[in-house]
Amino acid sequence: MQILLKMRAKKNPLRSLIPAMIFLLATFPAFAQSKDSADYFFQKGLLEKQNGRRLESFKQFEKAFTYDTTNKIVLNELALACLDLRKYAEAIGAYKRLVTLGETTAANYKQLLLLSFNFKQNDDVLLYAAKLKEADTSEKVSYYIGKVHYDNDNYGEAIQNLEKASKEDPQNAEVPYMIAHCYADMENYKEAIPYFQKAVQLDTSKPYWIYEMGLIYYAINDNKNALKYILEAGDKGLKKDNAYMENVGNAYLNAGNFDQGIIIMTDVLKRKPSDINVLNTVAQAYYDKGKYQEAIDYWDKVLSYDKQNASALYMIGMSFQKKGEKEKGQQLCDRAIQMDPSLGSLRQKKMMQGL
Repeated sequence: MQILLKMRAKKNPLRSLIPAMIFLLATFPAFAQSKDSADYFFQKGLLEKQNGRRLESFKQFEKAFTYDTTNKIVLNELALACLDLRKYAEAIGAYKRLVTLGETTAANYKQLLLLSFNFKQNDDVLLYAAKLKEADTSEKVSYYIGKVHYDNDNYGEAIQNLEKASKEDPQNAEVPYMIAHCYADMENYKEAIPYFQKAVQLDTSKPYWIYEMGLIYYAINDNKNALKYILEAGDKGLKKDNAYMENVGNAYLNAGNFDQGIIIMTDVLKRKPSDINVLNTVAQAYYDKGKYQEAIDYWDKVLSYDKQNASALYMIGMSFQKKGEKEKGQQLCDRAIQMDPSLGSLRQKKMMQGL
């Protein structure tokens, strides 16, 4: 059998390079022209910047970037121009582009962190806070991390990072305020109070913080301090709307100042005459003060708006009994219990307390 040998022809290495060389020679003028155009507009941008024409400098840097999207110097000037003109979305894009081009500097990460934070891009805040800390361990990022976790209702992580932030920046009043809110949202009111106190000491210009602290004292039945801080908030400029005045009235009543509390609550009723809750509060205040006819009058108003309000009817019966009209009062209480059997347990409690 004859064996046929086929020898592979030797390939000329220069022949394979010819197409690539032709392509490069063909595109080099365009490439060089693109670089020249980028430099031309970049120089124009620098001149406009020097002359204080911020918008024009931005336009020139933007043109330069279109001709050379990998020029870090051009991109950096474009990013700064975006910041100067408050074009924050464009600034974020420019700084992200710089990072992808290898400019992973602490300065660039810090800009991305601040921009992401201001735009509430929480995932990016956590990302760039970590990268900034890695690039420069002296950078203070705990506040930003804590705020993101606070906004996400992740209170454990929020408190942990905000405690670090309080050490990094002891004068930032918002830090203890957020910690206070974390504890308050978890209904750990006693733990929240010292942080509210610290927050209002650091920043005395926020009456609403003082008001919130008063409500926290109210939640733990510290009526004296609740009244103190609710009033202080009003004195420092908090809007005295119906909700505020109603809380002031309740604070006075809870602190045992029935006369002042009733005055405020009756004034609230002038603006909210059919508010069942306020009517009940005033009626109960008169009852606790021993003015039973006045209490009856206000519970009668409740019944005029809600004839099936068994609780109001029951308390009218209790008021009549307190006045000495026990038979009439007992009948009214019995009718109320028929309407709402759960009031029977309330009667037993009142009887144990001697009415």
